[in-house]
Amino acid sequence: MILVTGGAGFIGANFVLDWVAQQGEPVVNLDKLTYAGNIENLASVQADSRHIFVQGDIGDNALVTRLLAEHQPRAVINFAAESHVDRSIHSPEAFIQTNVVGTFQLLEAVRAYWGSLTGDAKAGFRFLHVSTDEVYGSLAASDPAFTESHPYEPNSPYSASKAASDHLVRAYHHTYGLPVLTTNCSNNYGPYHFPEKLIPLMVVNALAGKPLPIYGDGQQVRDWLYVKDHCSAIRRVLEAGRLGETYNVGGWNEMPNLDIVHTVCGLLDSLRPRADGQSYTSQITYVTDRPGHDRRYAIDAGKIERELGWKPAETFATGIRKTIEWYLANPEWVARVQSGAYRDWVQTNYAARAA
Repeated sequence: MILVTGGAGFIGANFVLDWVAQQGEPVVNLDKLTYAGNIENLASVQADSRHIFVQGDIGDNALVTRLLAEHQPRAVINFAAESHVDRSIHSPEAFIQTNVVGTFQLLEAVRAYWGSLTGDAKAGFRFLHVSTDEVYGSLAASDPAFTESHPYEPNSPYSASKAASDHLVRAYHHTYGLPVLTTNCSNNYGPYHFPEKLIPLMVVNALAGKPLPIYGDGQQVRDWLYVKDHCSAIRRVLEAGRLGETYNVGGWNEMPNLDIVHTVCGLLDSLRPRADGQSYTSQITYVTDRPGHDRRYAIDAGKIERELGWKPAETFATGIRKTIEWYLANPEWVARVQSGAYRDWVQTNYAARAA
């Protein structure tokens, strides 16, 4: 048994689905179901006894303590986080509460639980904290990619809150001996991505005939990682990572945002052409850049490959095609997210289990 927090969000839901399918080990899934938590992402395991969903907050120490005592997980994997930079600029308090205070409360509950274990159960327990490359700040065009020893230089309320959570996790290892692992990943993309993020937003707006908004000149560079590759990396780190270590997880796919949008448009031109025969690129619109927009992120994922033998299975070309095809095949999911109807899913389908 493992306990996953934030398992109804984009990355967390993909991880839970892959875990149940590939590992077969039961998972308790704790998610607060904020705007980005969508239990409908987990519809395929709704009736699976190996998936136990609990609606709740990682900051609820009593709830987490009860779940740990009741289910006795061998590992806790923490995906729970507020994660959208734009939202953090306008409403930073929620990011501090979830990412900093929530992580602290989760660590406290887990520390007490781990302290109660004995023998092999204690020796084998792991706490894996999922973080982001944004804690490292911004790179110039010629700078080498982020390694695990790169100094933390967060530039947004979001990245600052994640940096704080990373430091807490590290401190709990060095102060209390808690067996922790941390992963810092690059930009994820793939199925179930909330359509306020770049790639799904471009797909949804393109199909709706709406503008495709590009911040500034569109030359902000990111390293793109297919979400299922990220999930496989987390499984590998959980299995064999060295305690107290951080592992950067990237896709070796550095691309400017504008190139990403052109790639999305090109695939849509092929897979779902516009009725008037024009390219979706005609819908591209440039908008004022956001405050403090980091220019470049780049992950050096050499450590995880050297130590654990992991590297991504997907190139950007293969991963982005799978992503576009998924959105084209799941318009109902997109519509329910856009309308907010996805929030009703838990009441309709999980009311008896979400307690």
